[in-house]
Amino acid sequence: MAPVKLEGYEFFNKTLKAPKTILAPMVDQSEHAWRILSRRYGADVCVTPMFHARLFSEGKKYRDEQFTTNKEDRPLIVQFCANDADILLKAAKLVENDCDAVDLNLGCPQHIAKRGHYGSFLQDEWELIAKMVSLLHKELAVPVTVKIRCFPTVEKTIEYAKMIEAAGAQMLTVHGRLREQKGHNTGIADWDKIKAVKEALSIPVVANGNILYHDDIQRCLDYTGVDAVMTAEGSLYNPAIFSKDHKFPPLAIDMAQEYLDICKVEKTNGSAIKGHLFKVLHSTLPHHKEMRARLGQARLGKDGSLDEYEQVLAELRALVLKDIEEQGEGEDVQGQPDENGIRKYAYWRCQPYIRPKLPEDNGNNTEKAKAHQAKVQQEKAERKRQAEAQQDESNKKPKPEAEAEAEQAKQVTVDTN
Repeated sequence: MAPVKLEGYEFFNKTLKAPKTILAPMVDQSEHAWRILSRRYGADVCVTPMFHARLFSEGKKYRDEQFTTNKEDRPLIVQFCANDADILLKAAKLVENDCDAVDLNLGCPQHIAKRGHYGSFLQDEWELIAKMVSLLHKELAVPVTVKIRCFPTVEKTIEYAKMIEAAGAQMLTVHGRLREQKGHNTGIADWDKIKAVKEALSIPVVANGNILYHDDIQRCLDYTGVDAVMTAEGSLYNPAIFSKDHKFPPLAIDMAQEYLDICKVEKTNGSAIKGHLFKVLHSTLPHHKEMRARLGQARLGKDGSLDEYEQVLAELRALVLKDIEEQGEGEDVQGQPDENGIRKYAYWRCQPYIRPKLPEDNGNNTEKAKAHQAKVQQEKAERKRQAEAQQDESNKKPKPEAEAEAEQAKQVTVDTN
């Protein structure tokens, strides 16, 4: 006799074990090795990268490359993007024995999601969404959960959330930003909307957005009343963000090395490794630009070895330790907030990435606008260099259409914070 499928708070409390912290789904970034690291530092539940339901259901190679797990990787939620209920169910059936729930992505705001007709670009197609959620609810052995973005008004957001709950979702994650809030227009997530959704629903609600530091987690729980908090970028720049045991964020070089040590055991895509190292070390590398170039050039060995990465980290560690010895860590570099509440840590510590604000258009900001645009272009150039390095890592060859689409899907940027 098949076990009874738990729903709502029974599922949340018994299967997920009443989590407070959840690692968000991130394309090519919440892979198994990163989930292992995140669990070590306090992530109660982890979500896989977003998988393309059609590619996942049709291609064994795609599945084998993208989805790896083991019995210790629990509680685990597997996320899919889709725009067809039957294809979504087919993909979900392939993982229902290896996870605790299947999540539908309705939050991705990137252009590739618009082109592929999934993620947040389905948020006006309520009939389709209800059909997909309802079918998974009826046919899967595990619960279906959903992740959304907000509408401009609280009322529409609540109505949307209630529709998804009525269709059969057993947990809802609310990213407190609009579909249009992304990149340099990301802005601040709206915790008031998340709070309103929590108060309106009967199923567990998870908040996503504005988690830069560990104590933001409790602040969000207290303000919104949600059942748990999810973070994406917060984890990428500080894998220990879930941990209560760090007075200050850990040394970035230590986190990078610990992740690389996991990758020695857990086979990991080279582009994921490089992407993680650049993010964890994002505040360290500008102080040692020659090492940033070296990291960009590092490659997996033909046998999958990580020797080149190991060498870069070893040399970077020596430089960082020398700076620590010479400069020390006075109170002026240990978490003192600036006028915007952003804490200033020594460069060698993990710290969040803060996007530059767009200058206000008041007619007197020509120089500010130029400076901002120059900074944006510089960041774009750096991301392009990293992307090119990751492409080289993959040793690309001409691919069939489905494989090419899978490669494109990997370029989706993180659903912020």
